[in-house]
This record gives sequence, structure tokens and C-alpha cells, in this order.
Amino acid sequence: MARKLKTFVTSLGFFDLAVAAPSMKAALDAWGFRHNAFQQGFASETGDAQIIKAAMAHPGIVLRRPVGTDQPFREDAELPEGFSLPKMGKAGKPGPAAKNRPRKTKRAAPPQGTGKADPAPIISFKAEKARRDRQRAQAEAAARHTQKKRRQAVSKAQSALENAQAQHDKRLQSLERERTKLEDRIQREQDDWDKQRGKLEAELDRARKS
Repeated sequence: MARKLKTFVTSLGFFDLAVAAPSMKAALDAWGFRHNAFQQGFASETGDAQIIKAAMAHPGIVLRRPVGTDQPFREDAELPEGFSLPKMGKAGKPGPAAKNRPRKTKRAAPPQGTGKADPAPIISFKAEKARRDRQRAQAEAAARHTQKKRRQAVSKAQSALENAQAQHDKRLQSLERERTKLEDRIQREQDDWDKQRGKLEAELDRARKS
């Protein structure tokens, strides 16, 4: 019986990704991830009805949309016009190649608008990238903190075990010494009694014969 499909989402580069898959592992395989993005907090199951509808219409197919946008998920989604980052040199200035490149002939402005690329997609991408970087840094810091606490707990438990073992060995040695002394006393008592009984039995025999 086929397993029920779920819709999972993540982000990669300039795109948000979505896929309908039977499990998180299947989603990671479809995205080509070698790390567990779910465990790191970079992927999740979505409850968005529109995303689920689009993914369920193409099960197992990775759908995408430009990151930080509300565009529908599609298999052949492309970045909006002007969605790119300029190549900058030091101090935010154009690099040498940009300075020496011949100027291109300006194209006629479109009849509507200014003809300039809308900076909103670039700003959205930068904000989304910064958000993901913060999440990744927080996840890594949390993982390091958890590992540190685990090492401390292991070290504390190991130390407690070693101390308890040392105390047990010490008490056991003390009891062994006491047992040796007690056995010596028992043996001496038995020897004294054997001597005393021998004398008393001899006197008893003489009394019977007299």
C-alpha cells in the first residue's frame, strides 16, 4: 500500500523549494541534500494549502519559486527580471573590469515606469539570506552548546563512578582485614578449647577409674 504523501519545503540559493514526498528522507533525496536540513531547522512540512495543491499535482517533482516572493511554485520557475546581485569591487565600488568595459548604447525607456530594475527582489533576497544565515548560526551554536553539556554530563558521571568505585574498594579492603583478624581469633579460640577439653576429658577419665 502506497504511503500518504506530505509536502515539504526548504530554500536553496535564489529559490524556495517544495516537493510532495512520503517522508522527510525522500524529500531530502529529491532535493539532492546530503545533510539533514529538517534536523537543522532549514526544512519543514508545510500546511499551506496552495503549496500543497501545487506539489500534490506533481508528486516527487521538485517545484520552486524565487526566494522571498509569494509566486506560485512551478517546476520551471525563473527569477524575476532584475533579480541579480551586482559584482562589486573593494569598498562597494565597481571592479576594474566594470570601469574598463565599453559603455553600451542605452536602450529606449519602456513606455511605462522608469525602466529601472525593481530593487525589491534583491532586497528581499538579501533579507531572506540574512535570516537563513542567522538561523544556521543559531542552530550551530545550539548544537555546540548541546555537545558541550553532553561532554560535561559524561565527565561528571564518569567521575562519580570512579569515586564510588574507589570508596567501595576501600571499604572492601577494610572488611577483608577485619575478616582476617576474626578468623585468627576463631582459630585461637578453637585451639584453646581443644587444649582445655583434652585436660577436662583426662580428669573425667581418672575420676571414673578411681
